[in-house]
Amino acid sequence: MHELAITQGVLDIALEHAKNFNANKIMRINLVVGEMTGIVDECVRFYFDFISKDTIASEATLSFERVPIKAYCRDCDATFTLSGLDWRCPSCQSCNIEVIAGRELYVESIEVE
Repeated sequence: MHELAITQGVLDIALEHAKNFNANKIMRINLVVGEMTGIVDECVRFYFDFISKDTIASEATLSFERVPIKAYCRDCDATFTLSGLDWRCPSCQSCNIEVIAGRELYVESIEVE
């Protein structure tokens, strides 16, 4: 249910920026979402449709750009995409890794009229 709070934050950001530019209508909100966030696109869309009623964003489309989980191996300097539950470096099998992508969650842009 954390999608409701996140969706409210997205709407607040979009409305604030639209107001700053004297926009009459928000057409599209482009989001960047890392796979580690656990965000479910359809839940965000559902909440957005509900909470954006009677706002200039009521007809806006939400667009999601997904960022895969990527890691860096501190032992062999490899960079790789993580998948499943095996979080070992595919090059050297080390578990000494650092997640470098996949935690993103932000409004990249909004399109207004």
